[in-house]
Amino acid sequence: MSDLTSAGAAIGGAPVAGDGPTTDAPGGSGKERSASLWADARRQLVRDPVFMIAFLYILVVGSMAAFPKLWTSQDPRNCDTARSRIAPSGEHPFGFDILGCDYYSHAIYGARPSMVIAIMATTAIVVFGGVLGLLAGYYGGWVDTIISRVMDIFFSLPFLLGAIVFLTVIKRQNVWTIAMVLFLLAWPTIARIIRGSVISSKDLDYVHAAKAVGARNGRIMFRHILPNAIAPMLVYATIVLGSFVAAEATLTFLGVGLQPPAQSWGIMISTHQVYFLEDPWLLLFPCGLLVGTVLSFILMGDALRDALDPKFR
Repeated sequence: MSDLTSAGAAIGGAPVAGDGPTTDAPGGSGKERSASLWADARRQLVRDPVFMIAFLYILVVGSMAAFPKLWTSQDPRNCDTARSRIAPSGEHPFGFDILGCDYYSHAIYGARPSMVIAIMATTAIVVFGGVLGLLAGYYGGWVDTIISRVMDIFFSLPFLLGAIVFLTVIKRQNVWTIAMVLFLLAWPTIARIIRGSVISSKDLDYVHAAKAVGARNGRIMFRHILPNAIAPMLVYATIVLGSFVAAEATLTFLGVGLQPPAQSWGIMISTHQVYFLEDPWLLLFPCGLLVGTVLSFILMGDALRDALDPKFR
């Protein structure tokens, strides 16, 4: 987490977007420099084989979640106990689970809840945490004190234990409640990253120039300062997407996440863990999809950090 914060501070230390004046590169506009930064980053990412492989993997998983019928014509709820735990074959590449359901179709349809929860929770922390971090960093004083103390309270909650307690109290384990709990426990990190970027940017010359010409605080924050925080926020959001996919599977495995008849990789792992020695493929397939998805998000985040941080150029 300290690497992300330091990366955010480094990226946020100089204007990368917005229409505010700047003292760098005389004769060039801020928009041209912004376009150059993002264009250079895009070119670096396209030439990075690790990023491209991870990106393509996420596209595949995303298409499974959004359009499962493109990947399978089987109904995951069409079960026959006579086919229980039949090994993989050419017609059924993942075999059948303990209820005699097609395991491949179950894995395809299981991608949706994990991805939906991760996207919902990440969007919420970016919007809520980003706004609070922007306000705390820009105004400082009592605003910063109150927001920072609230962040400290949430930071003091152990993530896994807090999620288990909240979901146990709520007693309604579904996509919405899990996403809400993940959001509540994770937003302070991105708020602190944005706060650090704003503090390092608000005293730069282009911000003082915007104030000198009479720009309002809202315009300065959202048109001049906030674009500098997009890069570290994008890096963290990419990594945390993978973390939320893993968190959903972990909570489901522990019995406080999604429950049958819902379908998810966590349910597949939890249901078939006792058959690992006899039929290891019942665990290897969902674990492989889960690990591949989480690892791809992390690799994409690392590649984005390297492409957007001037220290790595």
